[in-house]
Amino acid sequence: MSEEQLPELKKNIVAIGHLLWEKELASGINGNISVRVDEGRLLLTATQTCLGLLQDKDILMLNVDGEVLEDGEASTERLLHTQIFKNFSDIRAVVHTHTTYTNAYFLENEILIPRIFESKFFIGQVRAVEQKTPSVTDAAPVIAALKSNNIVALKNHGVVAMGKNLFDCFLLIQCLEESIKTEAISRLFVTKKEKVSRPLKSRSVKGKGKKKYKLFSKEQIARIVRLVNHDAQLKDLGEKTKMTMGLAVKLNETGQAYAFRFENGKIIDVGRDDKAEFVIS
Repeated sequence: MSEEQLPELKKNIVAIGHLLWEKELASGINGNISVRVDEGRLLLTATQTCLGLLQDKDILMLNVDGEVLEDGEASTERLLHTQIFKNFSDIRAVVHTHTTYTNAYFLENEILIPRIFESKFFIGQVRAVEQKTPSVTDAAPVIAALKSNNIVALKNHGVVAMGKNLFDCFLLIQCLEESIKTEAISRLFVTKKEKVSRPLKSRSVKGKGKKKYKLFSKEQIARIVRLVNHDAQLKDLGEKTKMTMGLAVKLNETGQAYAFRFENGKIIDVGRDDKAEFVIS
């Protein structure tokens, strides 16, 4: 790669940093980004930088042994980045962030097996690698996990993705975060199994030995709110992840819709429309 191409590489790092920030996949001064320059060099973000506010001066040149080749202090994750480039010759980019939902999920789980078809195809099974230090000091387990998947969770820490370019890494991290959000939201719709032969619009929802509710009735929605707000596991997850969002459910047959407003994992308001960040129809 010619030296004339370095400004373009830095521009790409800045752009991906902004994108991660805008999509709430990075926060504070957490996370770092690198790209391969040539066989012996890479560009890596400096320590104590905000990915959403990156400038050219925040991106430093290193050799693959981790030695900084210009003024500045590189990220404390330089070992992680250099080891990935050393072990995977076809990889051109690495992104490490501290994503909220991914971190929360892997505090309690060792593996994610997505149920959504696109996620199954795109990220497959994602495993967590145990971490006992704030920065990666032993990259071997991470390298071993990356041989099976281009994205790996770092338990108690974050996530790392590698790819042919920075946008590939971004897509992997975003897909994982959205998959875990879906897993969390799906708990809202877990009910007692029931076989119903009647048409959908006249269907009632019931639990064994409990009151029946007409689908999308005010009584059913009120019951859902009570169940969600008394679910201990969802409450714990919501508080840990500060889960604040809007979720709407719309019945296409009738046009009925309800919007649930969550704050720290608890439903605090219900509206009669489909105006929300997430809509299930």
